[in-house]
Amino acid sequence: MTQKTRKNPEPVKRTNYHGLWYILFLLILVGLCGWGFHYYQNFFRPNVTTGDQPSAYIYIHTGSDLQVVKNMLSDHHYLRDMKSFEWVAQKKKYDGKVRPGRYKIRDRMNNIELVNLLRSGKQEPVRVILQNVRNPEELAGKIAAQIEGDSISILNLLRNPDYLREFDVGPLTVFTLFIPNTYEFLWNTTADQFIRRMYKERQKFWNDERLMQMSQEALDIPGVIILASILEKETAKNTEKPVIAGVYLNRLRKGWPLQADPTLIFAWNDYTIKRVLNKHKEIDSPYNTYKYTGLPPGPICLPSVSSIDAVLKYEHHFYMYFCAKDDLSGYHNFAVTFAEHNRNAERYQAALKRLNNH
Repeated sequence: MTQKTRKNPEPVKRTNYHGLWYILFLLILVGLCGWGFHYYQNFFRPNVTTGDQPSAYIYIHTGSDLQVVKNMLSDHHYLRDMKSFEWVAQKKKYDGKVRPGRYKIRDRMNNIELVNLLRSGKQEPVRVILQNVRNPEELAGKIAAQIEGDSISILNLLRNPDYLREFDVGPLTVFTLFIPNTYEFLWNTTADQFIRRMYKERQKFWNDERLMQMSQEALDIPGVIILASILEKETAKNTEKPVIAGVYLNRLRKGWPLQADPTLIFAWNDYTIKRVLNKHKEIDSPYNTYKYTGLPPGPICLPSVSSIDAVLKYEHHFYMYFCAKDDLSGYHNFAVTFAEHNRNAERYQAALKRLNNH
């Protein structure tokens, strides 16, 4: 009996799921790597460039938004890639937290470091130097060059009697509000904030010791500052300032006019005057201390601390006159009598003639 040959069934085709999962895993891995690289590029790759310097300062004005910041960074070429900065700024929601100020950025900072710095408001303070100032206009210009407050705003406050009344000064005596020194400010300080800070500094300066010295001589703060401002322009020799202060105080006590040449220069508003002549003494001004007795109505400059302390610690003596020495050293000869003073003046004039003849 013949057996029938049985056909082998065809093998069932199986889907290779392991291969598919492997491919899918590779695609995901590639995607994650790509996303991670993009993330790294945006967040952590150095993006700030400050040229040849290791750092730079950027100034963000009050009221600025993200677009203003981007324009400023772009104008100064501080970023290698603006789009990556924009992406990080949006992720960190910096557009709603733009803070004004002066910021120090470092070369090769990454975007997250830069945005975190700008969001924090951690400014680099500015060192504001107050010295060698003749008038409020010059003061306003110098200060505005160092803080955000503009010169017009500062000058308007310095001229506003209603505003200044709060600080016990007026437009003519406004310089009694300031003590020359170097101060640290945040750059985005306003004109009002600047003046209020100066008032606080003045209160610190006039400590118990200085107030006691002032009261012993029956002086007040405006009087001290006015006289110190004259000293400031009368001599650059700090060792002589207390002596000259004593001369002026002797004249004031006797009701004499101060006859201070620097006040005439101030009255003429002509700082090119090197020697005061008789024609300069003819000006009708309350600052003409040849014509009017007592102190002028306000300081003629912002006096240094050395000049202020020279008034408070003036030298007690009987001198009524002083004249530049004939050695042209910048120092002075002092005299009790007018005759002695004339002899000193004649020697000085002769020295000037000899100098001009050479």
